[in-house]
Amino acid sequence: MPSSNPFEEFGRKVDEHINNAAPRVEEDVRRVIAYLNDEVVPKVRQNSSEALRVAAEQLRKLADHLERR
Repeated sequence: MPSSNPFEEFGRKVDEHINNAAPRVEEDVRRVIAYLNDEVVPKVRQNSSEALRVAAEQLRKLADHLERR
C-alpha cells in the first residue's frame, strides 16, 4: 500500500483543525448575537425614538413658522 500524499495529509490536518474550532466559533457567534440583542438593539431603538421626537419637534416648529407667514 503506497504512503499518503503530503497534500492529503495536510488536508486531513486542516480538516481536523476546522472541526475542532467549529464548536468554539459557534459559541462565539451565539455570544455576539446575544450581545447584539441585549445591548445594541435596545440602544438603537432608544436612540431612534429620541431622534424621531427631535424631528417631530423641528417639524412642529416649521409648521408654526409656515402658519405665521
